[in-house]
Amino acid sequence: MKLELRGITKRFGNFTANDSIDLVVEPGQVHALLGENGAGKSTLMNVIYGLYDPDGGEMLLDDSPVTFTGPGEAMAAGIGMVHQHFMLVPVFTVAENVILGFEPTSGKTGIIDLKEARTRVKEISDRFGFNIDPDALVEDLPVGAQQRVEIIKALSRDAKVLILDEPTAVLTPQETDELIGIMRQLKDAGTSIVFITHKLREVKAIADKITVIRRGKIVGSADPTASETELASAMVGRSVSLGVEKTDAVPAEVRLEVRDLTLLSDQAVPLLEGVSFDVASGEILAIAGVQGNGQTELTETILGTQPKAHGSIMLNGTQLLGKSIRHVLDEGVGFVPEDRSKDGLISAFSIEENMILDVHDKPPYAKGMTLDLKYIEENAQKYIEQFDVRTQSSKSLGSQLSGGNQQKVVLARELSRPLQLFIASQPTRGLDVGSIEFIHKRIVQERDHGTAVIIVSTELDEVLALADRIAVMYEGKIIGIAPAGTSRDVLGLMMAGLSYDDAVAEAEKHTTVLGAVDGESDNPIGGAL
Repeated sequence: MKLELRGITKRFGNFTANDSIDLVVEPGQVHALLGENGAGKSTLMNVIYGLYDPDGGEMLLDDSPVTFTGPGEAMAAGIGMVHQHFMLVPVFTVAENVILGFEPTSGKTGIIDLKEARTRVKEISDRFGFNIDPDALVEDLPVGAQQRVEIIKALSRDAKVLILDEPTAVLTPQETDELIGIMRQLKDAGTSIVFITHKLREVKAIADKITVIRRGKIVGSADPTASETELASAMVGRSVSLGVEKTDAVPAEVRLEVRDLTLLSDQAVPLLEGVSFDVASGEILAIAGVQGNGQTELTETILGTQPKAHGSIMLNGTQLLGKSIRHVLDEGVGFVPEDRSKDGLISAFSIEENMILDVHDKPPYAKGMTLDLKYIEENAQKYIEQFDVRTQSSKSLGSQLSGGNQQKVVLARELSRPLQLFIASQPTRGLDVGSIEFIHKRIVQERDHGTAVIIVSTELDEVLALADRIAVMYEGKIIGIAPAGTSRDVLGLMMAGLSYDDAVAEAEKHTTVLGAVDGESDNPIGGAL
């Protein structure tokens, strides 16, 4: 099925998310829509899928104009969508999820025909080699299998155009490899695929055609043979440096010692299980893993927000476990949380106020019970300039800043005092290339000042760019610690539960598609923007 967009425009108030978008996706084509976070890709796909009404333009399927008042009409017309965050009910079986909203019934009784649902799932699963059990509970399936369930759900409704929105965000390299194989099978079967991503390596591996969107506008197209530097420049509208410039680490004394850290949920499910590792002064330990394997709980435990944890956390010989957050911060710990807008700043506070959240009661910011407002303003102005925060005034509210500038404010606050340990969780999630370049540079500078640094990231490209050593978490455990420069394939296998030695041995037997692209890459950090 051919999908064509002509002049599609979508506005939210005074903000234009999509501005006169023209796009053609041919039958049996993988068409990549490449752009930074916030470029308007997902908004455009939601228009196609009937979730948003366009404010202008028209959409055509096989050259016939169509309009949708909701996703049901889009699905009936042959459009399916796999969202970045899966739309599955965890306690339902695969078959129950697939038929949800389109339940087949038997006879006059109106009873749901689960046998037909199972048959439908098995037929599609066998046709494409998905290996999915119709009776398996979704909550028991790994993430890659859950994504295949979403694809089965779309195909069961006869999708001829399949939209995949950032489909690899939560996948290991091996699961990404499987997805690429599935996309090729679907393409060969005549399905048109719209592939939404900001990851250059994946685009080069699978796309037949690339359209670049920037700030809500189509700014050009590219061939998959284009270099990653060329694609990145098209995305951001200027030349960019994709590498992270850093010298080899010169670790000094061990500064942080974590031993046998254990944490149970309220339901007695292990969230952390015997976690042990060290971080030295002057090194970056990156913690990799698929989201939800204990990384968040680990950083929160170090900070002091998980009082039920057991084990030991020693910083320069001082026990942090069981201490208050204030005590941990006073020991010289800087912390950038994974959700900057929720946990990193107070949106109703000004930049000036957000800059001093953890030091507001200390000189020179306060004199007794009185804040020194003049000094606080001067402090904010200094760090706005140092960290290149784009704002009209230091009195602008946190809510008025873009995601990248919010992150810069959090970083400025945490790095504005002497640190013994710096922890940054998902430090560049959702940021533009310029902000990523800047933040990576500041993290490396902090390491070079002699601070022990922990970076938690689900982006392997970021891990490989910054790490001096890489700890991989799986099901609440440190599955192993790998040296810098370890291949994506090895790290991906570790993220699936293999030890370092087993992952090295297994990776030698099979190179993933993206691992092969890696060898040809002109981008030392791997091409994720």
